[in-house]
Parts: sequence; C-alpha cells; structure tokens
Amino acid sequence: MDSIHIIGGNPLNGVISISGAKNAALPLMVATLLTEEALTLNNIPHLVDVELLLRILNHHGVGYAVEGRKSHQESQYSRTIHFTAKKITTIHAPYELVTKMRASFWVIGPLLARCREAYVSLPGGCAIGTRPVDFILEGLKSLGAQIVIEQGYVHAKAPEGLQGGRYRFPKVTVGGTHVLLMAAVMAKGTTILDNVACEPEVINLIQALKTMGARISGEGTQTLTIHGVEKLHGAKIQVIADRIEAGTYAMAVAMSGGEVFLKNANPHHLTEVLECLKKTGLEIEIKPDGITVRRSPEQKIIPVDIKTGPFPAFPTDLQAQFMALMTRAQGNAHITETIFENRFMHVQELIRLGAQITLNGQTALVHGTEYLQGAQVMATDLRASVSLVIAALAAQGKTIVSRVYHLDRGFERLEEKLAQCGANIQRVTG
Repeated sequence: MDSIHIIGGNPLNGVISISGAKNAALPLMVATLLTEEALTLNNIPHLVDVELLLRILNHHGVGYAVEGRKSHQESQYSRTIHFTAKKITTIHAPYELVTKMRASFWVIGPLLARCREAYVSLPGGCAIGTRPVDFILEGLKSLGAQIVIEQGYVHAKAPEGLQGGRYRFPKVTVGGTHVLLMAAVMAKGTTILDNVACEPEVINLIQALKTMGARISGEGTQTLTIHGVEKLHGAKIQVIADRIEAGTYAMAVAMSGGEVFLKNANPHHLTEVLECLKKTGLEIEIKPDGITVRRSPEQKIIPVDIKTGPFPAFPTDLQAQFMALMTRAQGNAHITETIFENRFMHVQELIRLGAQITLNGQTALVHGTEYLQGAQVMATDLRASVSLVIAALAAQGKTIVSRVYHLDRGFERLEEKLAQCGANIQRVTG
C-alpha cells in the first residue's frame, strides 16, 4: 500500500496549476445519462473517483473517449472526455459499484428522468457522517416517483414520467440539489426547489444543463424554478477549477511560508476562505488568471476562529486543512463544524504530530504550538488526509502518511505539485 514520506521545513515557491474540480466533474458526468447526444466535458481531473464513475457510467451504456492534454488547455493535467449515452443499457446500479463512492447514487435522478425507472444500491462513501439519502428520495416522491427500498436497493418508478412539483430541502444538501435538478429538467410541468445549495459546483451543473437545453431560473439563489423539456441535447462544458484544491495549497503556503501562484484559482469561489487566511497573516494578491499567496518567515500565524457552513460560508471540505494551519498559530482558535457530525477524525492524527487540540462536541479548540514533530500518521478520509500532508510540510523531521488512497480520490498529483514548489515529498509504493 502506498504511503507519502515528507521531510518538513522547506518553504513553498513556484506555480501550482489548479485542476478541474472533482465535486463539479462528478455531477456533470452523471448528467451525460440525460441525453442521447454527445456531451464533451473539458478540464476533467485524473482521480480515482473519476475513473470509478467512468466504470459506473459505462455499466449503464455510456460510451466515452478520453483525450490527452492539449496545448490550449489551461491546466497541464486536464483532460477532455467525450461521452455518448445513445442507449441506456441497464437501470440497475449494483452494490459493488455504488458502495465505493457515494456520488454514484446520483444516477437515480437521470435514470428516472430518461428511463422512468431506476434500481440503485444504497450508497457508501467517506465515513465522515451519515449523509442520508432521505432528502433525495422525498424529493423524487414530490415529482411523482414511486419509491420502494428492498434488500439494500432503492427501486424508483415513474411509469407516466416524472411530474413537476415543489420540494423544500429540510437542510441544504449539495448532492440532493444535484439529483433533484437532473430529475426535474425533463419532468412534465414546472418544478420549484427551495432551500437548495448555491455552491459553485451546483452553478456549474445548472449552467451545463441550460446549455443542453434545460429551462432553469434562479441560479445562485436558494430557490430554483425548472420548466421541464421533452429532451436535452449535446454540448461542450468546462469544469470549473477546484476551489478546495486551491484553498488547500493556499493553507500549505500559510503554514510553510514562501510564495506560490495558484494558476486558474477563482477568488470568487473562495471569498470567505481568503478573508480568513488574510486574518492569519497570509498575503493574497488576486490576478486575472489566478491567486498569488505568500508568507514571509518572519510573519507569525495569527489565530482565527471559523465555523463551517453552506456556500458562501467557510467550506467543510477545508476545515481539516485550516485546523492544521491553526496548530502553528500564536494563540488559540475555535473551529466549529456544522455540516458533518463526524469530521474531526484527523484530530488524533494531528496530535501525533504534536498538535494540541481539545474537542467539545462539534467545536475544536486548537492551542497553537511553536513546533510540530514528524511522525507516522494514518489518513482517515479525503480531506483529513491532506491536512496531515500540509502539517507535515511544516513539521520538524520526517512524517510518513499511510493509507493515501484517500488522497488519490480528490487531489491530482499532489506530491508532484508540491515537489515542484520545493517540498521534500515522495510517494513510496508497497
């Protein structure tokens, strides 16, 4: 099993190209099930989750062709993939595929919309919280779907096709918004979705669906109105840059020092994060094609309290990384998690590096310490994994991070990008 070995102490200097966002690419890939025409997605990152979803879509009859890097593309790692779902060959999404990645459950929306039936295994995914599918199922029922759960599978039917309806999410959910959007675009009549997610990845999907012929209004607000259309057509779609990757590398610079240009990073997707990082003492310069972040060795890290929440609040997917940064702050910081109830699993591993953290329910009190010490640590989930990496970059001595397959789910060539900026980091196989 692969591990990542890091010897801390080197500042980061150089350029990091921000990849396409995994959290935007996955729903866009699922949307290929909605049309029999070709859909081209640009700026798709090379990640384990993407490869797994390619297998799942292929299982349903989606053909695809992958292009390599082209000279005109912004990211040196991006890919273009052409999808064609001319005929859906099966409505059955089996346990052995769906349980490996929660986002694969989202196929239930397009399958219901196009085939009027879906038989999908209940999902798996990161062990960071329950993330129930109840909201999705209740939302589909509001569109006229008949839902039966049997032997670990959801059997959904709409014999006459989905019908427009109104549904208010009890809690903001990105995945639920994705699924209900894709289900509603071809429903008969008008659908109104209230209390929807407003994340940039949701906007990316809405704009893509509109390019494919969907009639949606209200993007960027908490109420979406969808007027159903008979069919969608093909299109060419650009996947947005990964704001979580950009924020992660910004925090790595804040922790290790140096100056890095985050090429392609969109500051409008990181407003709250950048404000918090400025308060820690990180210098931030917005440029037309990215963001420059810098911290001199003399600049101490100032403690800042954060509270996660739905966009535009501080994203839960950057909470672990910010906690790592706060372990080196000159004082105490409170970090409150409001999205997932089990997203502090990285705390014990950070403590192994010398961090001083006290938990009280959904709030962590981080006592800044002058030094972290390298140690053997274990990744527990995707974002927790990378928090250990950026902590190790600033620690004294050697850190070995095991179970890094979590990292490969969401960070494209992490060690390569960091090494190009001066980090002493390498992947060891076996």
